Amino acid sequence: MVGVEFFGNTDLASIAIWLFWIFFAGLVYYLQTENMREGYPLRDDGDGVPANESLFPLPKEKTFILRDGKGTLTVPSRDYEDSKMRTDLALAQSSPSTGSPWLPTGDPMVDGVGPAAWAPRRDAPELDAHGHVKIKPMSMLPDFKISAGRDPRGKAVVGGDGEVVGRVTDMWVDVPEALVRYMTVDLNPEGSGKTRLIPINMARILPDRVKVKSLKAGNWDNVPATKSMEQVTLLEEDKITAYYAGGTLYAS
Repeated sequence: MVGVEFFGNTDLASIAIWLFWIFFAGLVYYLQTENMREGYPLRDDGDGVPANESLFPLPKEKTFILRDGKGTLTVPSRDYEDSKMRTDLALAQSSPSTGSPWLPTGDPMVDGVGPAAWAPRRDAPELDAHGHVKIKPMSMLPDFKISAGRDPRGKAVVGGDGEVVGRVTDMWVDVPEALVRYMTVDLNPEGSGKTRLIPINMARILPDRVKVKSLKAGNWDNVPATKSMEQVTLLEEDKITAYYAGGTLYAS
């Protein structure tokens, strides 16, 4: 028999389970180090690398070729992290001790700090698998129509204080997903063209109006605008959604 003549008293089941645990530990190590390609090296409050950065060492630099001719990206890299950092934050440390909270020194919704913080993403629109812009106004998509639910177009927009601030004029659709992402609100009912985007998740479409609870009447003028009314960039999306989300705490 194989178990007697070749392996003798060796416990094959024990070897198998130990090989599995060694493989699993190696897998955890690999996944954790690969996960450290973005956001590392870490920084402490003095803009230095903290002593207890991680239990795992940083992986070696690796260069990735980006799709759609957007060049290459090498991570982890201090230069890359420096280029992504926001250095103009309107914040002040509440105490000298490391890890103490940072407090806003201005209008946190406008400054984009705290719950209203945004990340410096690429200032280019998100593309689908074929290299086409994903999110477009429905007015530019003749093949799209409302098949279910309430159509918000033409409805008045009110904030958390109940004040009417404008009217919905269009919706923006994630074309590959066939999903509404934003609504366009004209802040002047007369149609002055002063428009802003409302994230669909931050609004409630009622039978007679669209309600955005997180903003009050005095907050709408400062909603980040888009450079184009035909597309929205990743950076603009982050700023817009952060402004509405931050209003939940800061608008009042």
